[in-house]
Amino acid sequence: MLTLYGIPNCNTVKKARDWLDAHRVTYQFHDFKKLGIDEATLNAWLTQYPWEKLINRAGLTWRGLDVASRASIADNATAITLMQAKTSVIKRPVLVQNNRILCLGFDEPLYKETFTP
Repeated sequence: MLTLYGIPNCNTVKKARDWLDAHRVTYQFHDFKKLGIDEATLNAWLTQYPWEKLINRAGLTWRGLDVASRASIADNATAITLMQAKTSVIKRPVLVQNNRILCLGFDEPLYKETFTP
């Protein structure tokens, strides 16, 4: 099953959903705001990408953290704690199939490459 993780009001997530819908790609949407994210999923993602890539350090949520909070994120464990507490800090969307991240963020050429037969 293909799952797109994100939040519905994020412009980048909207672009990804629109692209998938326009290309008739079937997927399940996982809304971080409503459903959260479990530690096992984050641990699986962290075997594929470092926490520095999974946390959107250019986003408003990260920039809204105080300096001490940002400085305290130093490894997978502290990153997981932050990502579970503030899911909007996770780079999005995260497109996953069979526990493997296909795309982190929306990259139209990569989506085309992934879904064009």
